[in-house]
Amino acid sequence: MTLPSPIKRLVERLSELPAIGPRQATRLAFYLISRGQNEIHSLAQEIEALSKIKICGNCFFIHQNVGNLCDTCADSTRKKDVIAIIEKETDLVSIENTKKFNGRYLVLGVISKTGILEDWQKLRLQNLKSFINKDLDGKAEEIILAFSPTSNGDFNVSLLLKELAPLAKKVTRLGRGLPTGGEIEFADDETLGEALAKRS
Repeated sequence: MTLPSPIKRLVERLSELPAIGPRQATRLAFYLISRGQNEIHSLAQEIEALSKIKICGNCFFIHQNVGNLCDTCADSTRKKDVIAIIEKETDLVSIENTKKFNGRYLVLGVISKTGILEDWQKLRLQNLKSFINKDLDGKAEEIILAFSPTSNGDFNVSLLLKELAPLAKKVTRLGRGLPTGGEIEFADDETLGEALAKRS
């Protein structure tokens, strides 16, 4: 059976999203059609609004502020010399929900299993190094490698540790309150808060 071309194109685009395969994408497309034109129009407006979201010039998290900085980086009460490096934006949201971290962040992006950084990730790290050299006289108080406690996370931490050790008085990891193999974004606030408190 030949599907109309708008459905085919939508299925192709939805299939590019994380954890969505062609079958689920097809189901979503038919679901949207079943919801009617008003729902489709409303969803299209919400997606269009995403184009107005900006990326912070410091930590690379999202924001809608007038300037170049997100709420966290613009907050003068936060410690600028304690920096958590995370992979995903959802990790930042999870850590913030614990209300136990008062430093700044760097959203590095998900690192490939080879441990090789993409060019844009190297630029983000370089941005952090420039900030530390310029604003912190070459040494952060602490850099926290806040990666999920998976084998891939452990591997990436070992690679970044060599590069970042000269830039901080201490480089730490989240405590093992998180289960090995777990993901930060799925940890409850109490467990993640304990991992922050027991970082080493």
